[in-house]
Amino acid sequence: MTTELNDALGILIAILGGAAVGVERQWSGHASGPKARFAGIRTFTLLGLAAGIAGLLWADGQHALATIILAGCVALIVAAYAAASRVEVDATTEVAALVVLAAGTLSGMHHLKLASAALALTTLLLIEKSRLHNLVARIDDASLHAAVRFTVMALVILPLLPSGPYGPWGGIRPRQLWALVLFFSGLSFVGYLSHRLIGARRGYTIAGMLGGIISSTNVTFAFARTSRSEAASGTALAIGAIAASAVMCIRVLVATAVLNPAASVSLARYLIAPFLTAAAIGVVGSFKGEQSESRETLPSNPLQFTSALQMAVLFQLVIFGVRWAEGKFGQPGVFVSAGLLGFTDVDALVISIAKNATAQLSSSTIAQAITIGVLANTILKLGIAVVVGIGRFRSLVGAGLCAVAVACAISIWAALM
Repeated sequence: MTTELNDALGILIAILGGAAVGVERQWSGHASGPKARFAGIRTFTLLGLAAGIAGLLWADGQHALATIILAGCVALIVAAYAAASRVEVDATTEVAALVVLAAGTLSGMHHLKLASAALALTTLLLIEKSRLHNLVARIDDASLHAAVRFTVMALVILPLLPSGPYGPWGGIRPRQLWALVLFFSGLSFVGYLSHRLIGARRGYTIAGMLGGIISSTNVTFAFARTSRSEAASGTALAIGAIAASAVMCIRVLVATAVLNPAASVSLARYLIAPFLTAAAIGVVGSFKGEQSESRETLPSNPLQFTSALQMAVLFQLVIFGVRWAEGKFGQPGVFVSAGLLGFTDVDALVISIAKNATAQLSSSTIAQAITIGVLANTILKLGIAVVVGIGRFRSLVGAGLCAVAVACAISIWAALM
């Protein structure tokens, strides 16, 4: 691309970005009426043009002239805010104007991708004002506190931890371990928020699917216990529990893809049969079964600092245990460890097998071990459903999870033959 064409494109992006923001301000009514702000489509377009020219001048080494243009625009924005704030304190338009200046300057300096992204994001934030405000209004104290905790855990604690490795087998890596805790805590928190926002109003099937992002085992136990007090909702509760197991397969596959992409390719072949089995039962059952409103409380907020520390300790102990079993018994030891972990914690299973397995394990072996853990977890949930649940829930979940377990076992058997 020639220099002249690049310059023209930079100016054009600055103009169009300013115009886009100006259109939104004009359309939303902020540029007219008794409480009008200082800028609409024409002013914002001209601000974009001025910023693009300033960026172009700066790139050509004419820093003084570029500074004068930008300083004049900033002075205009500040004066406009000072006048408008006497009537109403709202700086959205003025801040948007400053962003247009900054992005337009970047565009004139040929940082086209960054400038385009900044202008597009600004326009989107302005257009989605009502939705963003509604979203914030629906955040409760627990969710807000959890988000702040996660920020502290990620931006304060994580950088302070040493990289390692320390201890036997070089198995203690504090920073990596904490990053894994954040990953799984964040994944569970997504399910927690989703359940709070839409799960309870959409019936047990949706609640079960969303709960499966957190813990399909907890969903199965919670729904089995509910079946004792809501016998009429047994079918809906059963479909929700089976749907949670389908989502669990996706969660395990996604986590493995993040931690060990090579193993996830093999794992997908093993989990496709149990996933499709659970999903098919869930889809068919959701059309035939009654959809009662979900009133059962699923696992509490997963972003508690104490819970994170407990998770870190558990992950580290499991990593040591699997490495010891692998070193002493080889591949059979890994398979046995995976089966035992499936009865306790699927996240710890994925961490220890997918992320911290040694180079001696092939991607296929890692996938087989994780699938064995998923099979063990399915058997555990089957036992919970039969022992805790009653009536239609017990029979439907029993039959459904038996089918999922058989599909999982066939996948393993076919791979080992």
